[in-house]
Amino acid sequence: MFYDVLLQLNVRVTTMDAELEFAIQPSTTGKQLFDQVVRTVGLREIWFFGLQYIDSKGYITWLKHNKKVTQQDVKKENPLQFKFRVKFFPEDVSEELIQEITQRLFFLQVKEAILNDENYCPPETAVLLASYAVQAKYADYNQASHRPGYLGSERLLPQRVLEQHKLTKEQWEERIQKWHMEHTGLLREDAIMEYLKIAQDLEMYGVNYFQIKNKKGTELWLGVDALGLNIYEHADKLSPKIGFPWSDIRNISFTDKTFVIKPIDKKAPNFEFYAPRLRINKRILLLCMGNHELYMRRRKPDPIEVQQMKAQAREERHHKQMEKALLESEKRRREQAERDRERMEREKRELMERLRQIEEQTHKAQKELEEQTRRALELDQERSRATEEAQRLDRERQAAEEAKAALAQQAADQKKTQEQLAAELAEFTAKIALLEEAKRKKEDEASEWQHKVRAAPQILHSGQLQLFLFSFLKVHCVIFMVNMLRALPRLFHSMALNVFVATEGNRERRRRRELQALSSDLEAARDHSKRTHNDLLHAENVRAGRDKYKTLRQIRQGNTKQRVDEFESM
Repeated sequence: MFYDVLLQLNVRVTTMDAELEFAIQPSTTGKQLFDQVVRTVGLREIWFFGLQYIDSKGYITWLKHNKKVTQQDVKKENPLQFKFRVKFFPEDVSEELIQEITQRLFFLQVKEAILNDENYCPPETAVLLASYAVQAKYADYNQASHRPGYLGSERLLPQRVLEQHKLTKEQWEERIQKWHMEHTGLLREDAIMEYLKIAQDLEMYGVNYFQIKNKKGTELWLGVDALGLNIYEHADKLSPKIGFPWSDIRNISFTDKTFVIKPIDKKAPNFEFYAPRLRINKRILLLCMGNHELYMRRRKPDPIEVQQMKAQAREERHHKQMEKALLESEKRRREQAERDRERMEREKRELMERLRQIEEQTHKAQKELEEQTRRALELDQERSRATEEAQRLDRERQAAEEAKAALAQQAADQKKTQEQLAAELAEFTAKIALLEEAKRKKEDEASEWQHKVRAAPQILHSGQLQLFLFSFLKVHCVIFMVNMLRALPRLFHSMALNVFVATEGNRERRRRRELQALSSDLEAARDHSKRTHNDLLHAENVRAGRDKYKTLRQIRQGNTKQRVDEFESM
């Protein structure tokens, strides 16, 4: 009656990153409202999602598509409050989530569940996931724009993880920034997908838990997920003890508080358990039916609509990969160009220094050549003086000989005494000997200068040759430098990038190395006294070598009857 008097109702639908306002009629069905929301969001993979609300008893409930909105137990308020959330999870996010909007909505919801500690996440995994979340928001790390403290306002880690380690806010940011830098080159949508691929390996990912009891009255947890039904002990939500895949289940029904699951194997007994409230039983049934339907659908050929979406997604991804390759190529080209520019500048400086040295050597050789030319001229002048001196000495010798002859004649004529003539003759003889010795020395000196003068043209020629070689080297160094500068543009345009696409196996090995490195890094700061019950359970699983998928394989071994008997004996 509350709604009957209204011509239209206001509805507020909260998605993971926005609030939407709608006006609906009292006759609007749940499907009509849901269709209006997905059209507004631009979503085509609608089978994963639903509209969630809090009913009058305070329980989380999903809006039914086949009933009017006003006929469901929605709180009577204005506007009516709904949340657009993931209702069913895929088996493999990388294979089943096609649209980017779908991937983003999953990412935001899974991230919120991890940060709120609704899904247990080990500390090292939480840091790695935080780095992918940062890459998805900020893209590649840039030192110029991502200054210290750029993550200060971000909520990146569960409060439990922060409290369990003796690290400051800045130290946490340093670790996340370090791994953010490791993701350079990863597209935003690829970072989101990497986040989801890591998150889906967490034990509590995609599981809806419900309190149940077996026939003995033991309190247990029923886990409903994309692969089937799992039974957990009341004190351990991480490690299921018994599993029933959807392929083993033929029918699910309930009466009042009793759930009956009929297996495919008709020889096996029915699997029965008890849930405390009728409202919860309806929710369990709807989740089981929806998950079972999607499980069977995955094992059939894709409908035309899904094939078209996948083809479009492949085309868009190919286009983005091409753009990424071009961007990476341009980035590498610019980096190479910068390195080449620096190398050319360095070589230019080295060439200029070499040219300066050549010019200094050329100048020095020119000065030496001028000095040698001057010395050659001096040698020629010395030779001329030596020749003139030799000629003078020869004239003096001839004069002395003439004087000697005259004296001899005079001695004969004047009949001087023998002693006087002998003395004078001896004096003139000694003088002639001295003059002849001096002449000989001057002639030797003149011969030596004449030899030096003859050698001067060779010295001059050698200096000119050295000057020519220095000039030749200088010119060719300049030509080499000019040619390299001219060739630089061609060098830039000839470079290309071969983009390396890592295989899934490489990514998995890299992820394990990253988690091991993070675990070792955090161990020193860990406060073991603040470990939670889930931390202890997870540590025990790691020590025993168990992970989510190994556990699921183990709990589905044996036939259905054995597993039903095991459930009854818990």
